[in-house]
Amino acid sequence: MEKTSIDPVRVLVVDDSALVRHILVRGLSQDRRIKVVGQASNPYQARDLLVELEPDVITLDVEMPRMNGVEFLRRFMPVAPTPTVMISSLTQQGTQLSLDALAAGAVDVIGKPTIGLADGWPLQMQEICDRVHAAGRTRLRQCARPGIPAPPRPQPQPLTAPDDGASGLICIGCSTGGVEALSRILPMFPAGCPPILVVQHMPAGFTAPFARRLDSLCQIGVREAVDGDDLVPGIALIAPGGLRHMALEKTRTRPKVRLVEGAPVKYSRPAVDVLFHSAARLPSLGLRAALLTGMGKDGAEGLLAIRQAGGRTCAQDEASSVVFGMPGAAVTIGAAQAVLPLDQVPAFLLSRIGVAAARNG
Repeated sequence: MEKTSIDPVRVLVVDDSALVRHILVRGLSQDRRIKVVGQASNPYQARDLLVELEPDVITLDVEMPRMNGVEFLRRFMPVAPTPTVMISSLTQQGTQLSLDALAAGAVDVIGKPTIGLADGWPLQMQEICDRVHAAGRTRLRQCARPGIPAPPRPQPQPLTAPDDGASGLICIGCSTGGVEALSRILPMFPAGCPPILVVQHMPAGFTAPFARRLDSLCQIGVREAVDGDDLVPGIALIAPGGLRHMALEKTRTRPKVRLVEGAPVKYSRPAVDVLFHSAARLPSLGLRAALLTGMGKDGAEGLLAIRQAGGRTCAQDEASSVVFGMPGAAVTIGAAQAVLPLDQVPAFLLSRIGVAAARNG
């Protein structure tokens, strides 16, 4: 029978810790949108249950004995493609493996809290439930069949920016699916492009290594933002995950990046809306903004504020989004001047400053 949007998302929980499995199963089972259909303590048991139960979503521990979560994804997702949410520790190894897992096809990552599990996890269960439910509605990128390599994607070739290419400011917001989206489009920006500010929903501790990974892929420089940063042409700043919001502040000399305390906005910190609204108050910067794939509605109202302030705005289209929640919300309220496939977003953001986006071969 074909699954409908009102059917509960069927989840397989995979973790070598009995305590973590117990907390996850109990918490997920309390959400009416979710049905836990099985649990596994190791990757090989998970492999068998994946084929037997055909779940809609897997929650997968990153660091497991005998086979880590990344290897599991690479070996078994081609056999049974299933949206996967990684449950990761905040150790250096766990963070790096989580980024590898996202590159291998996982749709989201949730950090384990640093305080005691029994105390910390119930506070996170609403976020976990929301992300697992969203994962159940995602579009998976096509997986290769066993033994048959996936056709390589053509690498985008950035163009050289003209002399005036550094004018303006580009703001980008994304969540679920955003790691892959940013890895795809940021290499398309030329070295002389305007400053870029990015809010990607990620747990604390993940954005610095993610920025370093992006930096290795791009002609532009990419790094995690720090409080007081200037806007520099050819540099993309990624908002630090989990703890503070990123905003722009007008000073007597030039705008500066501020990392500010504050409650989560639309369940998110950092929130795209905080950045976008702060940018909208500085229309003289020549604003251009894009809202990409992600769960929920964060960024939609901020994108509308930028459009109303005279900036150029776009949203990623549904066909190329992993989750159409955030860009879809922007489209609904008329915040996006254009709704575009992911690979066309850089062209839109650069077009008014004389820079054409790279074309895929």
